[in-house]
Amino acid sequence: MTPPTAIHAMVERCRAGDQPTSVARLRSGWVIMGDRQVLAGYCLLLPDPVVPHLNALSADARAVFLADMGRVGDALLAVTGALRVNYAIFGNVEPALHAHIFPRRAEEPEITRTAQPWALNWDDAPRYSDAAHGELKMRIAAELRAP
Repeated sequence: MTPPTAIHAMVERCRAGDQPTSVARLRSGWVIMGDRQVLAGYCLLLPDPVVPHLNALSADARAVFLADMGRVGDALLAVTGALRVNYAIFGNVEPALHAHIFPRRAEEPEITRTAQPWALNWDDAPRYSDAAHGELKMRIAAELRAP
C-alpha cells in the first residue's frame, strides 16, 4: 500500500532504518537532512506518528514537537556556526505535519542572505549524499544526543 504522503513514507523508512538522510530520533519524531541541501545543514522534523497539522496534536504533544524543533535549531547553531535559524511549517504540498529548519550564515551571498528559503535556487542545490554531507549529519546527530 502506498503511503498517503511523502511524510508518511519518510517516517516509515526512518522506523525501518532505511532512510539515508535520517539524523536522529527525538521524542516527537524524526530529524532528517533535507533531500536538497539548499542551505548546508537544512533539516526537517517529522512527527511520529504522522498527523495532518500542528493543531491535530494534543497540547502536550504540540509542546514536545515545538521544543524538539527548537532543539534541532540549537544543534544547527552549534554545529554550523549559523547566525540564526529559519523555521517553517506549511503542509500545503504534503498535507502532513513537518517542520523545515534552515541554518542561515553570514557568508551567504548578499543577494540571498535575507531571502526566505523558497526564493533560493532549489534546482541547483546539491542533493544530500553521505559523501558530501555525512560528516555534518553525524555532527548534528552528536549534538542532539548531548545532554
